[in-house]
Amino acid sequence: MVERFVHIEDVGSSNLSSPTIPLRNRLANPRAIGSIAIMPRPPTLIRAYLALSRLAPPLWALALRLRAAKGKEDPARLPEKWGHPARARPEGELVWLHGVSVGETAVLLTLLARLSEARPQTHFLLTSVTRAAADALAARQLPARVFHHYAPLDCPRPLRRFLDHWRPDLFVLSEMDLWPRMLVETRARGIPMLMLNAHVTARRLRRRRRFARANGWLMDHFAQIHVQDTRSRDLFLEIGAPAAKMQVTGLLKGASEPPPDRPEERARLAPAITTRPRWLAASTKAIEEPQLFEAHKQALAGSPEMLLIIAPRQMAAADQTEAAARVHFPAHRIARRSRKDPITPETSVYIADTLGEMGLWLRMVPVAYTGNSLPVQGPKLTGKNPFEAAALGVMILHGPDVGNFREAYAQLAAAGGGLEVQDAATLAQAVLQAQNPTWRAPYITAASNLQEAMMQPLEKAFAAISAELDKPATNSA
Repeated sequence: MVERFVHIEDVGSSNLSSPTIPLRNRLANPRAIGSIAIMPRPPTLIRAYLALSRLAPPLWALALRLRAAKGKEDPARLPEKWGHPARARPEGELVWLHGVSVGETAVLLTLLARLSEARPQTHFLLTSVTRAAADALAARQLPARVFHHYAPLDCPRPLRRFLDHWRPDLFVLSEMDLWPRMLVETRARGIPMLMLNAHVTARRLRRRRRFARANGWLMDHFAQIHVQDTRSRDLFLEIGAPAAKMQVTGLLKGASEPPPDRPEERARLAPAITTRPRWLAASTKAIEEPQLFEAHKQALAGSPEMLLIIAPRQMAAADQTEAAARVHFPAHRIARRSRKDPITPETSVYIADTLGEMGLWLRMVPVAYTGNSLPVQGPKLTGKNPFEAAALGVMILHGPDVGNFREAYAQLAAAGGGLEVQDAATLAQAVLQAQNPTWRAPYITAASNLQEAMMQPLEKAFAAISAELDKPATNSA
């Protein structure tokens, strides 16, 4: 029997007459008609958060204005964050999928393409929080019947306005962006909820251990929790996750499609780039970039025409990237895409500081360092998804600090599909060797074979969503 879900609100009510959410809204989803599964009383921390979320709109309004002034928000789309719809709801079945930023939403695109093809009657609402994610999605051709909208603020009125309009049949969360009010309001309406590709970082684990009861209460809102690996499952158990709802399904990012191409721009740039030795440093952090420029300087000693394309993780940090480059190279040997600088034979460093073009750069190099992974002073870096490069036949170099993608890189190492470097010297040597097609071929083949074998998480996610949507909507007597 299909369940409807009613939460116990912070006001202490546990019945259908709760003033928090009207009965007509609770039962808007036909899958909500049936038996009632009542959540336990929220922990004190959750009750306090829910109470404060009612008072938060003025603070959110101020924060959004400040962020918009700094270019971190799109002023034209701020109404979406207050729950005001940007378009009409399409008729029929609608699935709401959410990821906080670029990485989390990108994971969903391959899954969305599969769902869109298999379910022509279904529309898909993809939400995110950050402007970077919205800009990245705008640069891509989304699958049929998929459209992007900003997620509503975690306050009662924006969320209820959002849910009243969209009336999703299913909510799917990518990774672990647990907004308490969002989860409470969604479940209260009987909307089934799935969590995909969940994992926990060391920093997040330390924080959530202190609030295991609250964390477990939030995770219990989901019907299924798909975790990346057994380590993540064990860590989730430590922070209160319900064991019965978790299943180890593997790394969904391994099944990701490559980022989109820009063929006309690639053809325009090819004469200046592909005729010379070259490598890409992708999604780099400012703190590791001095080592990358030192590696490039060493590589130039063995190959004077070598070009480094460096794509910083944060576009706002590109000035720091250029400053670090100038420690090793004169200004006339550094070009920057945001300034529309040309790439000349004298250019040694090209700073690719524009959004949505990673697919372009990956298609123009034989080898890429997947950034955010070299040893640095202070907290360890956490790695980057290596499978975008693997999908395009690019050899993968990476540092040892890949905590957020530990399982992915362990599998890559076991298959012989990537090469770990420890510092500038070993990176420079690997970059030089990777210019030889014969030398890099075994790595590329192994990574490609591994990626083909990693489709199981995609199949499991597809099956879980399909099964939930195909449950009959049963009216109670």
